[in-house]
Amino acid sequence: MRARFRHLVAVALAAVTVVAVSACAAIPTDGPVRSGQTIKDESLSGVDYRPDKPVAGSDQTAILRGFIAAGTGAQDDYAIARQFLASGFSEKWNPRRSVTIRQGNPAVERVGERELTYTLTASATVDADGEYTQAVRPTSSTLTFQFTRENGEWRIAYAPDGIILSPVNFDSVFQQHALYFFDPTYKFLVPDERWFLARSSTSTRIASALLAGPADWLKGSVVSSFPEGTQLSLNAVTIDNGTALVDLSSDALRASSQDKVRMREQLSKSLASVATVSSVEITVEGATFSVPDGSGSDAQQNPDVDARPLVDHDGSVGYATLGSGKVAELGAGMGDEIAGLDPSSFALSASGTVAAVGNDDGVTVVRARNHLRIDATDGLVAPTIDDLGFVWVASSGNTRKVTAYGLGGDPHAVNTTLPAGELVSFQVSRDSTRALALIETSDGPSLYVMSIVRGSDRTPTALGSPVRVQAATGDAVGAAWISDSDVASVGQTSSGPDVVRSTIGGQSSTLPKPDGRATAIAGGSGGSMLLRMSDGSVLQSTGGGWDTTGVTADVLGIQR
Repeated sequence: MRARFRHLVAVALAAVTVVAVSACAAIPTDGPVRSGQTIKDESLSGVDYRPDKPVAGSDQTAILRGFIAAGTGAQDDYAIARQFLASGFSEKWNPRRSVTIRQGNPAVERVGERELTYTLTASATVDADGEYTQAVRPTSSTLTFQFTRENGEWRIAYAPDGIILSPVNFDSVFQQHALYFFDPTYKFLVPDERWFLARSSTSTRIASALLAGPADWLKGSVVSSFPEGTQLSLNAVTIDNGTALVDLSSDALRASSQDKVRMREQLSKSLASVATVSSVEITVEGATFSVPDGSGSDAQQNPDVDARPLVDHDGSVGYATLGSGKVAELGAGMGDEIAGLDPSSFALSASGTVAAVGNDDGVTVVRARNHLRIDATDGLVAPTIDDLGFVWVASSGNTRKVTAYGLGGDPHAVNTTLPAGELVSFQVSRDSTRALALIETSDGPSLYVMSIVRGSDRTPTALGSPVRVQAATGDAVGAAWISDSDVASVGQTSSGPDVVRSTIGGQSSTLPKPDGRATAIAGGSGGSMLLRMSDGSVLQSTGGGWDTTGVTADVLGIQR
């Protein structure tokens, strides 16, 4: 047991990075092993920082830097950070209002005898609901702090709400968790990514956020099975031998039998990221809450696609075998029908029975050996198809012109507030709840995600407010859905293709540049990315480097 204890100490110490501001993790390195308390409500993961308390005789600058550093210590409601504050202000400060993730070394400047400013560059923020917003470009901001004397020592009389963390500290004390809601047809589970303190009642925060509903930008495209007004009855989720005990208010009693199953499904999927949770039990104000038998709803989570790239190569349209590149043509005559249209792009439905084809003549719907041209307008981007029987067509020259066509060709104008620019690509997510738009602007590529709002008959009516995510640099080439929460974009630079993978509501990463020029990007199986190069070769990546697939494509198709 002592050997395991020493190992855990070594791992924890290795995770702590010394930063410019003073903070340290209070982890014992000697003494006897003692029994700890029973885990009740969260996974003991991440680093438990124990920042320094105020040092007697410190000047205002030292007090300010110490206060910022103390934002790593959430214990007892940031008790150490509050020691840097004046007694009259300590309880007014709200550390949980926001988190600012800073870059580089902030600057402290004096602007008055009892006033300092703290200028930082923010790379991202997290709000009180755990919603993460990445700064598309680093944003500089200046915060003001006021000071007073108490018992001969300087203390902060005013500070903005929220805490400031370096990227290393943020990744150590916060964790990403997905809340799950349903699409309006209850066929898919849709993630809403949030960030919560790794050791502060994680399961309670997840359950509370789930009951509060989806992020504003997702409202209208997803639904929750919990009756309106349902809250945690005891304001806490407890964990007993791997079972999360969730006690709800009496509002939950209004749920139908089917909704009860879906409520359990939402809680189970949302709490699955907590290491100590293996099952969920629901009660209502302490009383038994009967949920019908069954492991859960029939909703799909993160729908996948065929592992083989979908291509048009030398007039053969179908799935190309990795390694050999041999194409297994689409059946029922669809492959020949698509090839006969000389496509510049095409997207295949999840059922494999419908395709949307783009070519020089516009956009055509293909079903078996039949096809119907639905839009002959010039300047259209590659069409996309959803799971509810609509083909989406957008204009490259007008970002506000988006039309959803029924498979019979009936058009439905979709209202959108996308910013102006040249629309390079537009694609609907595999769960049909969100859309992804890549726009070339005077400032470079911009990437946006929007919710899809539908009428009672499931006809698309509008796109919600655009949420900007990190885009690749260079000349915009395209963007694609990689999973239910990840998107990727590609831009061509002088040094090669720049490919950026971004989690919606999370962080972004830039992949190594392959040699050559990229012409298209698509989502592959298992969260992989497919990249078509100008010579027709198809590369594949799961997030690291790029691997050759042995596949050659004249056109790289999009699978749903």
